[in-house]
Amino acid sequence: MPMSPKDVMKLAADNGVRIVDFRFVDLLGTWQHTSKSLSDVDEDVFEDGVGFDGSSIRGFQAINESDMLMIPDPDTARIDPYTTIPTMYLICDIYDPVTRARYGKDPRGVAQRAEEYLKSSGLGDTAYFGPEPEFFVFDNVQYESNNQSSFQAVDSAEGFWNTGSDEGPNLGYKIRPKSGYYPVAPHDTMQDLRSEMVLTMEELGIPIEIHHHEVAPAQCEIDMRFDSLVVMGDKVQTYKYVVRNTAKKHGKVATFMPKPIFGDNGSGMHVHQSIWKGGKNQMFDPSKYAGLSDFARYYIGGLLKHGPALLALAAPTVNSYKRLVPGFEAPVNLVYSQRNRSAAIRIPTYATSERSKRIEFRCPDTAANPYLCFAALLMAGLDGVKNQIDPGEPADFDLYDASPEELARIQSTPGSLPEVLEALKNDHQFLLEGGVFTTDLIETWIDWKLTHEVAPINLRPTPYEFYLYFDV
Repeated sequence: MPMSPKDVMKLAADNGVRIVDFRFVDLLGTWQHTSKSLSDVDEDVFEDGVGFDGSSIRGFQAINESDMLMIPDPDTARIDPYTTIPTMYLICDIYDPVTRARYGKDPRGVAQRAEEYLKSSGLGDTAYFGPEPEFFVFDNVQYESNNQSSFQAVDSAEGFWNTGSDEGPNLGYKIRPKSGYYPVAPHDTMQDLRSEMVLTMEELGIPIEIHHHEVAPAQCEIDMRFDSLVVMGDKVQTYKYVVRNTAKKHGKVATFMPKPIFGDNGSGMHVHQSIWKGGKNQMFDPSKYAGLSDFARYYIGGLLKHGPALLALAAPTVNSYKRLVPGFEAPVNLVYSQRNRSAAIRIPTYATSERSKRIEFRCPDTAANPYLCFAALLMAGLDGVKNQIDPGEPADFDLYDASPEELARIQSTPGSLPEVLEALKNDHQFLLEGGVFTTDLIETWIDWKLTHEVAPINLRPTPYEFYLYFDV
């Protein structure tokens, strides 16, 4: 049942809440917050909102138009499991305080408009998303970049690089490169840590399907049960909050950086998707390839056609393209297949029922803003359905052993952030349909990424450049 403002205030009273925390997501996907004493909060806050300085938030407002307003969503009220003082948090939507209109660059608002567009299109009434975020949990991380030096170092007791370390004593059982998928203890040292994360997520209303160790040392995966687009965006934000703070509680540090370790797998966020209408899965047809309907094939066609532009939002960092390279199970081929994990789109074959039929887009990573990522995937898929974009034949063969002739027919994912930003610049009309995304948001996104990420990285020498070029 939806919660009312009165229900929220009762939840606070029943749990002895002293502080109310108001949270929203910035353009790049990071939760921001401000807090008020419960004595200064009543039901009017759900109408009046809480003001803040939008010019201090990445990608938001200029200084001359800085006043912004956050309005809490009562359905998102939760008791914070990490604060000493009893605290309740609420996820907020962003409004212009003068016009009271929704702010065009509020990522949660983009996701809400995407759901509205789906309904207005007549193609479906619910879009279900099931992301699979991966992450690393390290025992130590150090990095520095200044005018005359730079370095980075991460460490984990699981790491194969520690076989010779004096750990007082070293008990062995390190995880070799690309050998961390599914081992039990003592190789997997994080079973209890992940289980605590799972139980905390469930307390916060996030059903969990499975958790396990991933391929690289220190790498983990916890999979949530699918949900509707906006709700799943909220859950991904909560998921990251739980993972980071549970790790910190145990003296460790979690990161969603796509590729923190050279020579081993990076962290992705495969996104399962299905579209439903009137209680029927629009992607299901048991008589056709992999149980996919024509609707699903056209949806795939849209994802593949717009794939390079989508990656600007789904794999949105310079570091993302250290992951999207051949050889590490990375989905670098813009094709689809019912089992091939090197394809950008996989159709899972574990179950064949209507309820389980879905497609999995494997290119996104955990640096993505989930609201923008999921909304963009939906818009690309719907564009494919509306225009009946043919995805071609499936690639049910080993793409790593494919012949040059076969590979010549397959488009690969772009190899850098500048390439996908250029693709988004040239291919974003599908995102503007129904006013879901705004031109202002897309231009701000591209400019921010080029100015604050691409250019600074291009200007700085790296340690490996010294290895290659110091003695030229």
